[in-house]
Amino acid sequence: MKTATSTSRMYRKIARTALIFIFPVVIYNIVFRIYPIIYSLYLSFTKFSGLGTPKFVGIENFQRLFADKEFWLSTLRTLQFSAEVLPTNMLLSLLLALLINRKMVGISLVRSICYLPVITPMVAASVIWTWIYDPNVGILNFVLNLFGIGPVNFLGNMSTALHSIVVMRVWRGVGWNMIVYLAGLQSIPKEVYEAASIDGANSLQKFARITLPLLRPVHMYVLLVGLASTLQTFTEVYVMTQGGPINSTTVVGLLIYKTAFDYMDMGYASAMSFVVGTIIMLVSILAVSRRKEIAM
Repeated sequence: MKTATSTSRMYRKIARTALIFIFPVVIYNIVFRIYPIIYSLYLSFTKFSGLGTPKFVGIENFQRLFADKEFWLSTLRTLQFSAEVLPTNMLLSLLLALLINRKMVGISLVRSICYLPVITPMVAASVIWTWIYDPNVGILNFVLNLFGIGPVNFLGNMSTALHSIVVMRVWRGVGWNMIVYLAGLQSIPKEVYEAASIDGANSLQKFARITLPLLRPVHMYVLLVGLASTLQTFTEVYVMTQGGPINSTTVVGLLIYKTAFDYMDMGYASAMSFVVGTIIMLVSILAVSRRKEIAM
């Protein structure tokens, strides 16, 4: 009886300690995540300039949104951005992971250098690439000039601006995905490759029939996380082009920001946010469902 009481006290003490550590996280999530989402949902049914009292307008913002050509063009532009970034990023990440998945002198330094862009703040990375692309003093135009090619205004030209931001985004994200792929590669049992070698499989056959299929969960993870991230793109576009030239780089995240803080139309911006959030959620559910079908 005495032992049971002692055990019970110990569990209560552990529970109290756990609550002390969990409490700040719970408060943080309620204040900075859950409450803003609920309040934003409320604002999406109102007309609100940021001052005064929100005026309830029902589904007017959503009706306006579905007829808003600018919103759907920016959504398509965001999807184009994702479609360019994700395959390039995944391919380069996998190739880099294959290259560094071996024992060699200085491999830790190589991995650190590849990962360096990931820990570079997005604003700083955007400023650096703005300078690289500069038509007058940028290093990229300096290199092109060595080959007799005249200056190119990468960020000021409608045909190159979005693709230039894609390059920057791939550069910054490839290190993270490289580490994820590296972890996936190192989780594949060596015995599988040894058995394939005994059967006479060459390197290409091992890659196609062992490595790629066993990395399928990693592909899906990288794809889903990358998709959610690219669909919320904002900082690099805001810093590098601010949506120009002539809205050719205005992605939906930037449009929502401008609607809320430039035009002071918080209710409409909130409605946009929820539609974009719903699109991201549906795409994610579809991708996960597809993965389960393939796995079966």
